Amino acid sequence: MADKIKFALALLLLVAGVAGFYLLAEQAMILRVLAVLAGVGLSAAVAWQTEPGRQFFGFAKEATNEAKKVVWPTRKETLQTTGLVFAFVVIMAFFLWLTDKSLEWVLYDLVLGWRKT
Repeated sequence: MADKIKFALALLLLVAGVAGFYLLAEQAMILRVLAVLAGVGLSAAVAWQTEPGRQFFGFAKEATNEAKKVVWPTRKETLQTTGLVFAFVVIMAFFLWLTDKSLEWVLYDLVLGWRKT
C-alpha cells in the first residue's frame, strides 16, 4: 500500500512540474524548464524509494551494461550495409515500376482496349 502512495506522490510531483511550466508563463524560460526538471527529478527520487522503482532502476542499469557489451560495426561495415540497402531499394523500385507498367498495359491496352493518346 505504501508503494502505491509513493507512486501517486511521484505522479503528482511530475504533474506539478509540468503544470509549473505553464503557470510560470510570464517568467524566464530557464525558470520554466527548471520547474519541469525539478518535478521530474523529485518524481524519480520518490519513485526510486519503492520496490518496483528499485527494480526498474536496476533493470535500466543492467540494460546499460548490456549495451556496452555490444560490438558495434565499423565505419566500413556500416557504409557497405547502407550501400546494399540503397541498391536493393533501387532494384525493388525498378521491379515494382516495371510490374505496374506491365499490368497497366495488359489491362488498359489488351483487355479493355483503351488506347492512350
